[in-house]
Amino acid sequence: MSENIKIINETSEINNVRITDNAIFEMDVEKFLDSLPEEPIFDLVVTSPPYDLGKEYEKKIPLEEYIEWQKRIIEKIYVRLKDTGSLCWEVGNYVNNGSIVPLDIELAPIFKGLNMQLRNRIIWHFGHGLHNKRRFSGRYEVIMWYTKGDDYIFNLDPVRIPSKYPGKRHFKGPNKGKLSGNPLGKNPEDVWDVPNVKSNHVEKTIHPCQFPVGLIERLVLSMTDEGGLVFDPFCGVASTGVAALLHDRKFWGCELMHEYVEVGDNRLEETLAGTVSYRPFDKPLYDPKNSNLSKTPEEWKEE
Repeated sequence: MSENIKIINETSEINNVRITDNAIFEMDVEKFLDSLPEEPIFDLVVTSPPYDLGKEYEKKIPLEEYIEWQKRIIEKIYVRLKDTGSLCWEVGNYVNNGSIVPLDIELAPIFKGLNMQLRNRIIWHFGHGLHNKRRFSGRYEVIMWYTKGDDYIFNLDPVRIPSKYPGKRHFKGPNKGKLSGNPLGKNPEDVWDVPNVKSNHVEKTIHPCQFPVGLIERLVLSMTDEGGLVFDPFCGVASTGVAALLHDRKFWGCELMHEYVEVGDNRLEETLAGTVSYRPFDKPLYDPKNSNLSKTPEEWKEE
């Protein structure tokens, strides 16, 4: 374990951690939050909580209990989020006997009850997943971006993407003939194509539902300044932490499963050492048409 990464597994040790430390808290997130003072600490909260699907890292409970559990955690986080901070809750669907329940719809009343402002429902579109037979295959999830008020951090320039038509000019008005775009590129908008972490992904670890670092990089770069504290209450193998440390932010994460904590600690150490494997957020998508697998098989042509 690096001296730069603290692993805390006793609530009595929490008071020894400074805001300037990077730390993983191996404990229940509610116990962790209850051990903190009720004052603004976090600049950004980013997480993807369990979806109540019965994965190896969760115990499946009735949906009503799940929503109440999420409500308790969100309310505890709210009082510890800075007034200029942001909260990004990434969720998919709760599935019961083939019927889906979009969790962003179920959780939205919690944020509304706290009078938080919804800035975007960011659609994370990814290319791979299970193929369904009785409904269309799911290929997106939702990041709900909330702020406490109108005075929040938002840095667009670090996350701009190349303009489609950089040579476009104003065709009328006082700026007629001048370039109409921004030399740094355009706003990435609210639909993001980011590959999910499957078996051949450079970031793949033991976690079955791992966050891609590139998805979180945009949130970290746009919603915090250097030195800000990023918190993930369900940090898994610390992908949020990798994104934070890559860009000179601090990271705190909570995780119950010891094997995930160990992997997350190793990834954070590698990030600080400059050796971590990850797919940057601005790396162009692979064009599947370049693969020989994209060609129609001869057997199908004969049919």
